[in-house]
Amino acid sequence: MDVVHVKPLANFELALQYADGSLRRFDMKPLLAMKPWNKVAALPLFMQVKAAYGTAVWPNESNVAPETLWLDSVALDTENQSASVG
Repeated sequence: MDVVHVKPLANFELALQYADGSLRRFDMKPLLAMKPWNKVAALPLFMQVKAAYGTAVWPNESNVAPETLWLDSVALDTENQSASVG
């Protein structure tokens, strides 16, 4: 369930690649109104997300639990190449 690559998208979504090779998309918009994620609600900061510790982490140390990323994301099929990560 470890995230190995994360690509921030301009619509406040994250394209995620997992250690098993699966690709998923996570919508951050519902979380951005809540603490602590409201600290990354500005697009320039949101776009600085990196994969670390098996999850998505921002420079201010905000992160989303890897279980949340997995359970609340949508699997991407091979036809959806616009969310390619890496």
